[in-house]
Amino acid sequence: QVQLVESGGGLVQPGGSLRLSCAASEIIFSIAFMGWYRQAPGKERESVAEIARLGRINYADSVKGRFTISRDNAMKTVYLQMNNLKPEDTAVYYCTAGSKYWGKGTLVTVSS
Repeated sequence: QVQLVESGGGLVQPGGSLRLSCAASEIIFSIAFMGWYRQAPGKERESVAEIARLGRINYADSVKGRFTISRDNAMKTVYLQMNNLKPEDTAVYYCTAGSKYWGKGTLVTVSS
């Protein structure tokens, strides 16, 4: 059973930065992408960023220019560098591998 484990969440002030990491328990050859989703209280889960096996990257409009997704060559680890964080970025952030496997999430709170 593939496991995804996120880390790096926490409390940060507006304008601050955090780097999330997601490590898979094994290399997953069957997936086309890895990505990050988030779910804020009372809202639906939404896509934040995705990176495909061949390198194509997509970002939600709300994070373009502030967040950067990256991965290792084996696509076993994916990162999300989050800069200039805003209170509206507060959410539980989930890592996904091809929308087939999901981590348990890491909480990001942006507050002064």
